[in-house]
Amino acid sequence: MSEQQVERSHFGACNLCEAICGLEYKVRGNEILQIKGDFADPLSRGHICPKAIALKDLYEDENRLKTPIRRKPDGTWEPIAWDAAFDLVASEIARIHKAFGPNSIAAYLGNPSVHNYGVITTSSAFLGPLKTQNRYSATSVDQLPYQLVAYWMYGHQMLIPIADIDRTQYLLVLGANPMASNGSLMTVPDFRHRLKAMHERGGKMVVLDPRRSETAEVADEHFFVKPGTDAAFLIAFIKVLLDENLAEPGRLAGFTDGLEETLAAFTPFELPALAAHCGIAASDIQRLAREFAAAKGAAAYGRMGISVQQFGSLCNWLIQLINLITGNLDREGGTLFPVPAVDLVHNPASKPGHFNHFKSRVRGLPEFGGELPVAALAEEIETPGEGQVRALVTAAGNPALSTPNGQRLEAAMDKLEFMVSVDFYLNETTRHAHVILPPTMALEHDHYDLIFHSFAVRNTARFNTPLFAKPAGTMHDWEIFFALGERLTKLMGVPQRPTAKPYQIIDMGLQVGSYKLSLKALAEHPHGLDLGPLQPTLPERIYHASKRIRASTPELLSELRDYAATLADSSPEKSGALKLIGRRHVRSNNSWMHNSQRLIKGPARHQLLMHPADLAARGLADGARVNVRSRVGEVTVEVAATDSMMPGVVSLPHGFGHDRKGTQLGLAHEHAGASNNDLTDAQFLDAVSGNAAFNGVPVEVRAAV
Repeated sequence: MSEQQVERSHFGACNLCEAICGLEYKVRGNEILQIKGDFADPLSRGHICPKAIALKDLYEDENRLKTPIRRKPDGTWEPIAWDAAFDLVASEIARIHKAFGPNSIAAYLGNPSVHNYGVITTSSAFLGPLKTQNRYSATSVDQLPYQLVAYWMYGHQMLIPIADIDRTQYLLVLGANPMASNGSLMTVPDFRHRLKAMHERGGKMVVLDPRRSETAEVADEHFFVKPGTDAAFLIAFIKVLLDENLAEPGRLAGFTDGLEETLAAFTPFELPALAAHCGIAASDIQRLAREFAAAKGAAAYGRMGISVQQFGSLCNWLIQLINLITGNLDREGGTLFPVPAVDLVHNPASKPGHFNHFKSRVRGLPEFGGELPVAALAEEIETPGEGQVRALVTAAGNPALSTPNGQRLEAAMDKLEFMVSVDFYLNETTRHAHVILPPTMALEHDHYDLIFHSFAVRNTARFNTPLFAKPAGTMHDWEIFFALGERLTKLMGVPQRPTAKPYQIIDMGLQVGSYKLSLKALAEHPHGLDLGPLQPTLPERIYHASKRIRASTPELLSELRDYAATLADSSPEKSGALKLIGRRHVRSNNSWMHNSQRLIKGPARHQLLMHPADLAARGLADGARVNVRSRVGEVTVEVAATDSMMPGVVSLPHGFGHDRKGTQLGLAHEHAGASNNDLTDAQFLDAVSGNAAFNGVPVEVRAAV
């Protein structure tokens, strides 16, 4: 029997979302026969969702590019050899760099980049020599406020406390949907069964969300909260803790600075006004605060709903304060810091972050960790002058669909002198590129999840060897970055940075980590290695040299004081205005997912969700085509009536809008939907961090003509 006829098993992991579930593959030759959960994986414990099974679709996708292509002057595409493509890209980037300076080149790394350790560890081989300040990523349309608050409070952008769901007795969830996401900045595969275990030990989950989400459906209590007003609820919650003497930080007070000043800043706020603003009764807020304080292990957790709004940084800080002042920070059953095998915090190559070291040229938005908010990218391309962006590099990103006012960014891309995309799809963004360089996909290269072990609810480690050998004539992402970097540095006349291969970097990180592991040691554990439950680690794990928590910063205290003006502003909403929010589905994480038959099949999931009363008030019917208009744009979409929506709020999911011409995404085009980011506003931001505010965008909905 030939090797191609032999059926074999292989253990790996899904890298399509933050859950990093362990998988077992059944394979014959190059054919995937079955994908199922690995019950021996210590983190996911056999859990699997439809995305993992869809890895087969991604691997077999006829639309997936495998060799470089170049856009011809007439707009059509032609193949180009790897060496010729590298030479063309390097020469154009070097030319623009020499003529217009380093900031004339911008780079954008998309969401899949953080799921791929090849991009994380080696993209600097190409981007580093450019020394451009115009660096952007999905961070500033996602978790930037989270990381900024972690940097200010604990000294490092990766020091994010994780809800200890396997031991907690009370879980307070704001703007998060772990039933669909399996955690986000809280890697928690198999959330359903972990929640069931919490209920069996007498625990409780309370959810605040403008939509009765999949998570809200299984919660003990769900409260509708007005979009963008979570800060009012959180301030009221803290007010109750303070007014009723329920704030007991315990041992945390011994290594926390600025706590007294911070808590004093809550004095001017009044509970009735806060309750009215967020739409939750004062009596309910009082009861929830008392329950939280009384629980033997409680955790407050917020995610996208509180991050991508006008007060994202303030909300994230308030959540950290709640966990701190109730003594639940660094407490079993509360929130704890993981200690991953490759520790991105305490190691020689650590990058704790920095804030506002420079600003964007046009609007003066602050950088964080060397990146500017992507809401500034379009204007940096459009606006003439020194430092105008003239070339763009994208990697595994589709900012045309995933960043605010996507149509404006697309129009700006057409003004670029040169654009190159490291991506295996010709999509809504890469169609604007001059060259597309497609890397191998997840099943064709090895993998270590560098980021999400750092946010996991249990300390584990796992290294995955490739399921399939790299096909002839293809290249890994790190090989692409190395080849571009080698050519670019020669053309620029600068030394090439010595860069190890991704697996070598991981091996070094394992060896210097807390567990003194190695790739060789992990190879003996194909299901992953269990390193134990999360444990208290403070004050030792704090990254500040003082080993003390900083409960306040001038920026956050100022934002808290300014928030009172929001409460005092009683100006009426524009007539007919609704508030737009996004939503997550278990079958969708980014636009890649919409070209998979397994993920796109079934009931349509791209409609505008709207409460029946709001439909009736506008003379609209369930299933009708409607126009949705914001300050910056308009889309036409089918509307679906549902009482899962809070009255006055509508929801449109992220990642759709596949009706653009010139793409090669067959299935996605058949299920085009509308892009909610043709409605979101690049001027509507979290004022502190510059993060995009996608939730709470005012829109009008009318019958389509």
